[in-house]
Amino acid sequence: KISRIIPLIIISLLLLQPTSIHARGGLQHFVNKYQQVQIGKSLRQRLAQHRHLINYFSSLYFIKPRHHVDPDFLRALIIAESSARPTARSNKDARGLTQILYTTAQQAAMELAETGYPFRYVSHAQLRNLKPNDLYDPAINLLIACYLIAKYNHQYQGRIELVVSAWNAGSGSIVNNTPPPYLETLDLIGKVNGYFVALLRQREMSAQVVSSRPRKNS
Repeated sequence: KISRIIPLIIISLLLLQPTSIHARGGLQHFVNKYQQVQIGKSLRQRLAQHRHLINYFSSLYFIKPRHHVDPDFLRALIIAESSARPTARSNKDARGLTQILYTTAQQAAMELAETGYPFRYVSHAQLRNLKPNDLYDPAINLLIACYLIAKYNHQYQGRIELVVSAWNAGSGSIVNNTPPPYLETLDLIGKVNGYFVALLRQREMSAQVVSSRPRKNS
């Protein structure tokens, strides 16, 4: 079972009223801004290089049994944060595919190591001795990202605007279940939401194509 992260645009663009968020333009502006976002061929190709890691780490149960991270939400975050470039680094020193700060990653890595779970691609020694440049390793970056997403998803009942707010600005930035009035955070919510919706539509279309194919007679 996938722990459902609910895209804003699918449930309703009116879910959050303008009066609920005190920020220039409001969240609605940023949701609308990325409503028709497209995923180009080169971006899809870069994502495809990490398909095995995305599928594996998003399949694990980190917080709640039988609930795992939606792989397309992870893909949306990767696109929004780094354009699927493992060597990306922000002016705040966030690193890698999902742009994680070292201090955040270090705490998460220790918690993951303490689980004793035999992760593929990443050893417990790597987690216990995490270095800043380790975040450029796609396997380490995506393992930590999935763990953090699972925590925020459980904490905020799948509300994408709160999951992304916690990711970008920390859980302490969320007051009364409302995203913080930071333009960077609101823009990231809109961007991740837009790419997530685009990926979900692509998933649905692929499923329809498969289901419409004629079955071979046995």
